[in-house]
Amino acid sequence: MLHLDRYAYNNSLVHIHPLERFLFSGVTLITSLILNCEVVSLLVILLMAWVTVHKGSLPFRFYFKLMLLPMTFLLVGIIAIAVNIVQETSTLLWGVNLFSMTIGINYDSLYTAVNLFLRALAAVSCLYFLSLTTPLTEIISVLRRFKCPELLLDLMSLTYRFIFVLLETAEKIYTSQSARLGYASLRKGYQSTGSLATSLFVRTYKRSLDLYNTLEARCYNGKLEVLEQDYEVSKKNIFMILFIQVLLVFIALFYGGII
Repeated sequence: MLHLDRYAYNNSLVHIHPLERFLFSGVTLITSLILNCEVVSLLVILLMAWVTVHKGSLPFRFYFKLMLLPMTFLLVGIIAIAVNIVQETSTLLWGVNLFSMTIGINYDSLYTAVNLFLRALAAVSCLYFLSLTTPLTEIISVLRRFKCPELLLDLMSLTYRFIFVLLETAEKIYTSQSARLGYASLRKGYQSTGSLATSLFVRTYKRSLDLYNTLEARCYNGKLEVLEQDYEVSKKNIFMILFIQVLLVFIALFYGGII
């Protein structure tokens, strides 16, 4: 089981209704994107980190490593936004002359890049909160309440299941190849990697056929049924979710965010 999945089942927020966790993550995500305020985005990042790590009792080091992945991707992406052709050199913060053009960073491009970086990271932090505190079965249960198509929910369940099948199969094949010195040299490593990919495809395809036969043997009718735990909706939590959204709106208005 991946660390992500293990923490989703074993955290301090599992007793809270999954609908409340889903609403807190989804509504906060939408609010941070609509308000278009860097201060709000930064507050959402800090809020989600605090709730996930402190309230959810998750290791901060693990959460920080997860955040580094989108941060690295976003930093590479915003460079193309921050660095562009500058027409007005009076607003230039940094630049170089190249072929009679001035390429650099001005205040507007830097502000746009930072704002986009914080908004995207705020959205990611909301999704991390949901995935780290809510198992997929509970997320699907909430989506079923919102009348999502059953075909989509079944595809989500099967795709999520086969992620672990792929990882488990790949790990076993890799361990077997390593025990036979399959990666002793660069040439052998390339050969073993190709063999691993081929074998992984064949075995995974066979597992998918076995799964289909199993579902058919159990009278599969186009809907995957799972046992759902009973929760009680907390009015206090719903009020806190609404209060946080209203507070973010006022903060955005104070700092000139666009609604």
